[in-house]
Amino acid sequence: MSKLEERVNEILGLDKPETPKTPATSKEFQPPVPRKEDKAKTDVDNDYDHSRESYYNLIDKGNEAIEGILEIAKEGQHPRAYEVAGQLIGQVANTVDKLQDLQKKLKDLKELPKSANANIKNALFVGSTAELQKMLKGNNESTKSKDITPKKDDISD
Repeated sequence: MSKLEERVNEILGLDKPETPKTPATSKEFQPPVPRKEDKAKTDVDNDYDHSRESYYNLIDKGNEAIEGILEIAKEGQHPRAYEVAGQLIGQVANTVDKLQDLQKKLKDLKELPKSANANIKNALFVGSTAELQKMLKGNNESTKSKDITPKKDDISD
């Protein structure tokens, strides 16, 4: 506190104001969550954990802001304050939806290798035309069916 403020307080007969709260003990100030990276997890898992923590922090901050703006709206009874409160509630709801989408996306990423379809739809031959002809000729010889037409000497039914 400056000397001027002290002198004014002394003239007006005011007590010394309380020392302001330090940021670490203040309810309004919350330090950001430190990022913890687990080397045993994959990048997807680390990113998921970090995103999830960020969404939780955003939701908590949004809820605090909603409480504050609703107090202001109740005191002032101004329509604009209620409009801002409504917008803020919508933004927090969107953040909650994004948190749920994050869960679904992680689930889809982890299920992808298990549900991969083994059917081959488009096959591509890489080679020369001579190699292709040899391959096709080899397949034709192995898949030739026997000729079942009766011979002239055969008189059986």
